[in-house]
Amino acid sequence: MQVFVKAVDLGSFRAAADALGLSAQGVGKHVQALEHHLGMPLLVRTTRRQSLTDFGHDYLERARLILAELADAEQLAAQRRGVPSGRLRINAPVSFGVHALSPRLPEYMRTHPQVAVELTLANRTVDLVEEGLDVAFRVGVLLDSGLVARALAPYRLAVCAAPAYLAGRAPLHTPWDLALHDCLGFAHSELLTHWSFDGPDGAHVKVAVSSRHRFDQGEALLHAALAGLGIVLQPMELLAPALAEGRLVELLQGWRVPTRPLHLVHAGGRHITPALRSFIDFAVKAFGHDGA
Repeated sequence: MQVFVKAVDLGSFRAAADALGLSAQGVGKHVQALEHHLGMPLLVRTTRRQSLTDFGHDYLERARLILAELADAEQLAAQRRGVPSGRLRINAPVSFGVHALSPRLPEYMRTHPQVAVELTLANRTVDLVEEGLDVAFRVGVLLDSGLVARALAPYRLAVCAAPAYLAGRAPLHTPWDLALHDCLGFAHSELLTHWSFDGPDGAHVKVAVSSRHRFDQGEALLHAALAGLGIVLQPMELLAPALAEGRLVELLQGWRVPTRPLHLVHAGGRHITPALRSFIDFAVKAFGHDGA
């Protein structure tokens, strides 16, 4: 039944054979054996193409349901054994996902080969239940009290600009000097209009910034900053390579951008599968206070 569905989905015995590690002849024998068992033809085959019979159409839909139920039953058995398996749907903000999570994720995937990882990146706040997600990384203050949250190491940010932008511009000594400069706005947070700093004397200040250019992705902000279009405030993971190469310069020495909270969240009131538990343990080790 699995061979038959795969042959239909991929359009040929050869493609199904490659996917299943069989020969094309072996795939044909499986389908013929199934047809013999059912006493009805499933496929009409010519030298160039194959098509489903009317019975084949009806049988295909029922076969998909049976195989899905079988997969669920096997996953249940794996859960009872405590082996992480099944599909794990993860969401993260774009910059964190690209520059922090993605480089570490293969480590988790190699350790848990029976888990099928599905990663989506978005800067908007996603609804885990509505979008069928198992777990998400959240940067900033948590607003949804219905989620179970695990605190990770705080998210570090920095204020930078390209040397080409700074040449001939008014000097920057305090955050209030930003009013004389072009700041690149991040469209998905209050960083669009206000930037906060902790001063050398311990004082916390928030200053208004002017954002003539606005972007909803950290990578776009980085490219604009490298092109000398303004000052950028973004996560250190995104900025670190350009800072190390001297293509960006960190500004306002003596003033520190406050870290932002970073949490791993999942929906409450449901069973934590071995796959979810294994990923929570991985994330805490990789991005917790000791691992970050």
